[in-house]
Amino acid sequence: MDEQYGVNNCCRAFGVNRSSFYAWRQRQGKVKPEREKLKAVLIEHHKDSRASAGSRTLSKKLQAKGHRVGRHMARSLMREAGVTSHQRRRHKYKSSGVEALVAPHVLKRKFDVTAINQVWCGDVTYIKVGKRWMYFAAVLDLFARRIVGWSFSMISDATLTCEALRMAVQLRCVQKRCCFILIKAANTPATNSGMRCASMGSCKA
Repeated sequence: MDEQYGVNNCCRAFGVNRSSFYAWRQRQGKVKPEREKLKAVLIEHHKDSRASAGSRTLSKKLQAKGHRVGRHMARSLMREAGVTSHQRRRHKYKSSGVEALVAPHVLKRKFDVTAINQVWCGDVTYIKVGKRWMYFAAVLDLFARRIVGWSFSMISDATLTCEALRMAVQLRCVQKRCCFILIKAANTPATNSGMRCASMGSCKA
């Protein structure tokens, strides 16, 4: 633009001093070693957060390292480095549309178990795998404090829990009845888990 209209006319049109324009042009293309080092540290913190950290978090991380960096400067460094914050989508259980069965609390918070295979506890959680959620069920022996059965599935249902329990029964070769307590979210569909687990014959769900 300055070649076509001249520097004086362009500066007058935009209300910019010529000295400011020339100072800006001299700064173009210059590499500042300190800023590049700061940018490298910022990229490392961004990688450590698995790309979830934003300008606010990164500025606090850099300040903890002794750098004088505010949120706006951190945002500028992120723009120069080409990194952005990606927040993970929160998990939501899908409602089964059927009310879950709630069994009586047989254990009554008596966790002082005296032998193995007396009381087992189960729980269900979720793990992000790629762009989807995978559900994981585990069975814990309260006496041994050891996982004795587990199961993975893309669906959180009664089959997931029962497969983990079936694995525990097979590995422990349980011959007598044992109490199985399932700790699960209220909206996790497991309406028939009690009947299916009871059909294994070794456990009392």
